[in-house]
Formats: sequence, C-alpha cells, structure tokens
Amino acid sequence: MKHISILGSTGSIGRQTLDIAAAHRNSLKVVAMAAGNSNLPLLSEQIVKFRPDLVSVPTAADATALKDLLAGERRGITFLIGDEGLDAVASHSKADTVVTGVVGFLGLKPTAAAIRAGKTIALANKETLVAAGAAIMPLAREHGSRIVPVDSEHSAIFQSLGSNTSADLSRIWLTASGGPFRTWSKKQIAGATIGDALKHPNWSMGPKITIDSATLMNKGLEVIEARWLFDVEASDIRVVIHPQSILHSAVEFVDGSIIGQMGVPDMRLPIHFALFFPDRVYSERVPRLNLAELSQLTFEEPDIDRFPCLKLAQSVAAESNTLPAVLNAANEFAVAAFLSEKIKYSQIPEQIEQVLLNHRPVSKPNLDDIIGADTWARKESKSIMKAKAT
Repeated sequence: MKHISILGSTGSIGRQTLDIAAAHRNSLKVVAMAAGNSNLPLLSEQIVKFRPDLVSVPTAADATALKDLLAGERRGITFLIGDEGLDAVASHSKADTVVTGVVGFLGLKPTAAAIRAGKTIALANKETLVAAGAAIMPLAREHGSRIVPVDSEHSAIFQSLGSNTSADLSRIWLTASGGPFRTWSKKQIAGATIGDALKHPNWSMGPKITIDSATLMNKGLEVIEARWLFDVEASDIRVVIHPQSILHSAVEFVDGSIIGQMGVPDMRLPIHFALFFPDRVYSERVPRLNLAELSQLTFEEPDIDRFPCLKLAQSVAAESNTLPAVLNAANEFAVAAFLSEKIKYSQIPEQIEQVLLNHRPVSKPNLDDIIGADTWARKESKSIMKAKAT
C-alpha cells in the first residue's frame, strides 16, 4: 500500500489523481488533501469517498463551511488552514508520495516542506522549479527526496532517459501542441478573446495553464523546469511543435539515437506513472494508444515572432538568478489580468517583458531571495498595468 497526499485535490491534476486512486484502492491510500475554496462541495465529496486523515483549505471560513457540508462525515479528520495546512499536508508522516497539483508559485513552500520531509514528489507544479530550481534541486539532494515529474513532457523525458545520465545526452526534444493559435496570423492572435485562448485542441486543463499553452509560455516554463530537473544546459533543450500531442517528448543521445515516449493526450498516464514509480502497474483508467490508427505525426519549428512569450522564457532559461522567478510571477499576474479582462491578449508578453527589464537580478538566490523577487514582480506588474491604463 502506497500512501499519498494531494496538493490541489479539486483541480485538474487532483481530480485525475483521485480517479486513479479510486481504481487502485488496494494499492493507493489518500491520507491528506488540500484544496482551494472555489469548489468546497466537490472537496466534501472527495473527503467522504477517500476519508483522508488531514484536510487543508485556505481560510477559517472555508473550514467552517466545509465542516457544515460534511455534517456527520467529518469524524476522525483534522482540518487545517492556510500555509500551515498546506505544509502539513505536504509533510504528512504517513505519506510516501506527495502530488503537487496546485497551480502557480503557491506550490513552492509546501513542495519545499515535502522535500525536507524526504517525500517522493510527484511534481505537477512546474513553477516550483521554474522560479526556484537553483534552490530546490540542492534541497532535494540534501534530504534524499526523489522528484518524479507529472508534466506529460517531463514524464516522457524521465522515462526515455532510463538509467542514462545527462552526460549521455546530446539534446532534449520538448514537444508542444502549438495551442489554439498555431495556424493563426500575428494579427489574428493580437485580437484573441478569452474564449479563443481557452480552446485548447488536445488537452483539458485549468484556465491558467490553458492560457500559457496558447501563448507558448507554458513551453518556455517547461524549458526552465527541464534544465533543472535533468541537469542539462538550457541551450540543449529544443522546442518542437507537434500538433497531434502523441510523442510527449524525446531525448537524443550522443550516439545519435532518439528515444521518446508516446501515448494519448491524457494526464492520467503521467500521473499513473508517477504514483506507482518505480513499478509499472496496469490500469483500466489509462487509455491506450493504437498505433495502427495513427494517420500522421508531424513536427515543425515554433514561430517566436507570433509567440514572443516563448522567446522571453528562453532568454532567461539559462540564468541562475532571480530572473526566472520574476518571469513566472509576471506571467501569473498577466494571465490573471487577461482572464479578468484588465488587459488584452497582446499585452501579456508586453507586460512580462517590461517587468523583466525593470528587475535587478540576485545571483545564486536562496528561497528567501526567490520569494522576495516574486513579491517584487507582482507589485511591479501591478504598477505597470496601472500606468498603462492612465
């Protein structure tokens, strides 16, 4: 029996993780879960079904509302709130594996807590390594914590590497679907609406990640994540557009061999792999790919003129300072502003670039430096947005 904690149980990753746990009740036990306040009814249903020992929500009011929803079903469950609750879920004494399914910089502190507790990290929160890879990877080595990626691309790289090391690699091929605007002109993209940007052709994800996929910022963030996760130079990671999303990524070795991982575009596949790693376990929940039904697999170069967010991310990917943290924070702010109709789609990269230009990076940052840079970038983003609105 493997015991798991879930950060972000009501989100896309969390729901699919629980779908797998439900199909493997003899192998997986959910001992703790944390969720936001946006879907307390769903969280209450999850609690009744999986009976965790510990549950965390953002505020005391959320905890009260959740207890009211649970009524007589809350016996034996501990309820915590805020950062304390997230850290407790992440470091729960019974948990073997912690699934970090929360979106954004919010995932950094609880992931660090899980690492300090020596947990295996099923990492879906890419922002942890984007913003703080320089501090997180040494921390993981210090505490003997294993990071198993859940992003489909990084899971593919992880599986393709096998027992090989970064010294055996020539490059990493990081695939991207191209998002909803792959065939749109620059003029069309400039006028994109929220509805347009949320129509991802292949994947079903939360709104923030879906917008990142539309701008290709998601792929830029994944370049930074891969740099730290696999200990490679950023220049050795090559992004390639693969509209079918069947080859999830590949590694090219020094002898010229390329090994990749294929599968249907369904996040349950990398989640399932991470939950049972290092074992391979059959699951009816994971859909199968029929090679005989594939008509074509195509690949093309990304167009950084039409997708400047990718260029911005690539420009800081090799840095070991606070610029990646600032990029991540500025992007989170800009995407939230776009989704709340405060800025236009075309202003997302403009906003991010200005914040990067205004930043004075701190070299070899620790976690406090990174948290400080994140705070600064959000304040600077707000100031820039206000100045442009006047």
